[in-house]
Amino acid sequence: MNSIHIGNRFPFPLCVLTSLAVLVSGCSTTGKETKSASAPSQDLTDTVIERYIRAHPEVIEQSLQGLLAKREAELKEHHKAALATRQNELLHDPASPVSGNLKGEITLVEFYDYRCGFCKKAASAVTELQKVDPRVRVVYKDFPILGEPSELAAKAALASQAQGKHQAFHEALLASHADMSREAILKIAANVGLDAKRLDADMADPKWQVVIDKNRALARELGISGTPGFIVGNELVPGALDLNGLKELIARAGQGR
Repeated sequence: MNSIHIGNRFPFPLCVLTSLAVLVSGCSTTGKETKSASAPSQDLTDTVIERYIRAHPEVIEQSLQGLLAKREAELKEHHKAALATRQNELLHDPASPVSGNLKGEITLVEFYDYRCGFCKKAASAVTELQKVDPRVRVVYKDFPILGEPSELAAKAALASQAQGKHQAFHEALLASHADMSREAILKIAANVGLDAKRLDADMADPKWQVVIDKNRALARELGISGTPGFIVGNELVPGALDLNGLKELIARAGQGR
């Protein structure tokens, strides 16, 4: 469909404006006149459209607002549907680290970045939740969005699973205010009992990049653009939550069971 771009940002359908132009110009047709009247000259159409827009600029604003609202609603529905259909990837991806009650009846999924201040703020609440609610199983989705150091930390955390110390390392990374350089990451690893030399070699495995890319694609499909993002069942809550917020999220899931 041909479009006119208003302010070089929003396309407005030419057919709509053409229809308005015909109405404003008072054009009417009979059966014999239909063929010629249905194709006004481009000059006449452009002139009438311009006059109408100048006289009624609010029509453009109202139409654009309606279009944007419609697209936003459609996008929300898409994300809602994706949340329902991507449960297996969210809950049972073998590459995603898991903690808490591994057979827990309620699963909390978190998308996070190790350099994200809000993720660091929520970290203690996620840890405490697992201590106070034995029903909870936590799935960790590494979603590095703050540059190369974040990605390096994510690869290190994923690789630490081979040594059985992911949870301790995960919590230490989120508690740290280091710059997440390789040196800093390996120092944190050594402090929690990981073999830093082995970890350094393991985190170079290209399979971790595949995991990260999968998480990014999943986040995009679900409409997650920032961190942290928490999911329980079919409910997605963006942003940091404290312990009470997490408890409320778990409670809502429990009521729906």
